[in-house]
Amino acid sequence: MIFGNLLALQQQNIKRLLAYSSIAHFGYLIVAFLPGNAAGVEASVFYLLAYSVTLLAAFGVVTVLSTRQRDADDLNIYQGLFWRDPIAALVLTVALLSLAGIPITAGFIGKFYVFYALVEAGGPWMIGLLVIAGINTAVSLVYYLRVAKTVCIDAEPAGRRPVSIGLLPAVYVLLVTLPVLVYGIFPAPVLDVVRQATKQLLS
Repeated sequence: MIFGNLLALQQQNIKRLLAYSSIAHFGYLIVAFLPGNAAGVEASVFYLLAYSVTLLAAFGVVTVLSTRQRDADDLNIYQGLFWRDPIAALVLTVALLSLAGIPITAGFIGKFYVFYALVEAGGPWMIGLLVIAGINTAVSLVYYLRVAKTVCIDAEPAGRRPVSIGLLPAVYVLLVTLPVLVYGIFPAPVLDVVRQATKQLLS
């Protein structure tokens, strides 16, 4: 978690930022397994699902824009994206908020259950890991919200040509974004499936 977040903090290349943040998220998965209890396994399974759908949305936008515009990996290219392509900007922002663990997203539910597994396990080591995970979550907010601000709040630079991801890619990214919100707002059905899967794994 620490390694991935520290590297992501320094990035101006959005693909590298997402890649380094993936290292941090892998750290959360490891932390979820460490308590060795059912809650930890459930948390890791849900976290992996939430992270997967979120990453599909984020990389969906970045990949399509990379084919539409040169140097699209540079974060500066995303400045004022909302004013050029609101759908792409909103999808990317929802994905970033989910990766950061903001409420009403799948990422928030995933991190909540990782933290809950640590609390349930108890003991100084697990509480220490909880503190480290909490600090890392706060650190990740810095770069995720920085990108969200660049995309949705910053003004579009003068003279930049319009860019759009197109109709079919827009439909795709919207479809893969739906689970990010649905799993965050109505997690119970998915959690039931996760619990059943966990029982099978542990039986």
